[in-house]
Amino acid sequence: MTIQISIYVLGLLIVLALLFDFMNGFHDAANAIATVVSTGVLKPQTAVAMAATFNFVAIFVFHQLTVAATVGKGTIDPAVIDQYVVFGALMGAIFWNLFTWYYGIPSSSSHALIGGLVGAAVAKSGTGALVAAGLWKTVAFIVIAPVLGFVFGSIMMLLVSWIFVRSTPRKVDKWFRRLQLASAAAYSLGHGGNDAQKTIGIIWMLLIAAGYSSANDQMPPMWVIISCYTAISFGTLFGGWRIVKTMGQKITKLKPVGGFCAETGGAITLFVSTALGIPVSTTHTITGAIVGVGSSQKMSAVRWGVAGNIVWAWIFTIPASAFVAAVAWWIGHHIM
Repeated sequence: MTIQISIYVLGLLIVLALLFDFMNGFHDAANAIATVVSTGVLKPQTAVAMAATFNFVAIFVFHQLTVAATVGKGTIDPAVIDQYVVFGALMGAIFWNLFTWYYGIPSSSSHALIGGLVGAAVAKSGTGALVAAGLWKTVAFIVIAPVLGFVFGSIMMLLVSWIFVRSTPRKVDKWFRRLQLASAAAYSLGHGGNDAQKTIGIIWMLLIAAGYSSANDQMPPMWVIISCYTAISFGTLFGGWRIVKTMGQKITKLKPVGGFCAETGGAITLFVSTALGIPVSTTHTITGAIVGVGSSQKMSAVRWGVAGNIVWAWIFTIPASAFVAAVAWWIGHHIM
């Protein structure tokens, strides 16, 4: 069903979606650079420039827009999509990103967006508007993604420890200061590939609902893809510094070898999730990997109280953004 929407409202919603995409990069920049900055391998300005570059380079690596398809068609019934639902979803996600950024809490932009879609869709049409299969897959990876990050991060740390058991700490540090550049680049590549597609999915569903694109199309217009990758890259370039300290220093003390293992474990998780078309949280993933690296050395190396506070933020993300989205959906009817 095609909705009636003015070109001005459509343009406003696309700009709002790109603003969310920018904030996604801004908010999640810490995920990509916290370890490489905290280990002293790169200065903050250099780290964010590299992360932003590889966020955009992901456009040439992840050709199959599987995550965009899941967000655009696999979370809520496309029949309920209209300008009010999209407005509510984006406002709910943007609110939660701003709230958690202000307080320096690492949270998921991805799940804020999913929560926003759920809240706005339920406000309009009830729970029947939800696509259970896609939502359960996304919700399941709230747990699975950090667990995979934990497993891959700890395995990498144990493997590296075994390989370099006879090397001096100075030699190991020298090697992994170089290798961490590659792991940070790989993680930024995975971040761009998974997260930019979520906004692509939002704009795509809006264009389909407004009749500017067909539900049978395999891909959205190229300008949507390029603009979303550009927006998230610029967001990363202006990164959210409040969260870097929490991610890179408060959870566990990292050295270059630990940073390499955490980033590599996180990157593997993101590459696998993107290939499967699952929108996951880069925040959850890298946090799990950092905890895995720390606990593989000794359990007391992890500040479990800090990690616990982060988990609480994860739990509240979808309900909080859904509530704000429902309110924004109602407000949208009176201002649009």
